[in-house]
Amino acid sequence: MNLSQETLDKIDAVIPVYPQKRSAVMPLLHFIQAEEKYISNEAIEWVAEKLEIEPITVLEVVTFFPYYRQEKLGTVHVRVCRTLSCALMGAYKLGDDLSKALDCKIGHTKEDGSVTLEYGECLAACGTGPVVLVDEDLYEKLNQPGTVEPMVGEIKKRAIEGIPAAT
Repeated sequence: MNLSQETLDKIDAVIPVYPQKRSAVMPLLHFIQAEEKYISNEAIEWVAEKLEIEPITVLEVVTFFPYYRQEKLGTVHVRVCRTLSCALMGAYKLGDDLSKALDCKIGHTKEDGSVTLEYGECLAACGTGPVVLVDEDLYEKLNQPGTVEPMVGEIKKRAIEGIPAAT
């Protein structure tokens, strides 16, 4: 793991803010994920050593909070809302359909790194569900005929062109 000097400086500045070093776990993970785009096993070990705690303590935080990623995002990040209103409008079927269309299992990144497909919680469009967030673009009313195919086409185009997911 090769963090930038800017990130290392942020880390060194935030640790003394806490009365106990171990309390800085989350800020350190945020800084690392902001730069690396995920939390690797190497990062977990590094944070543990830096804060003088056991690696399992860091891993517990990483696995408890869904914000932290343990694998890199694909070039295109696709999130299917599965909150109640979207679920009632067909979000799980939509997720299955997207999984087939994109050849990517839900909750994973394709082996080639082109697409990450996952369920998300409340994308704040309850009246127009089911909805999907492709990077930062919201697609709504995806249970209407002819709405999914253009979105899938856009996802594939972005993946081929290598347009990176927003961070």
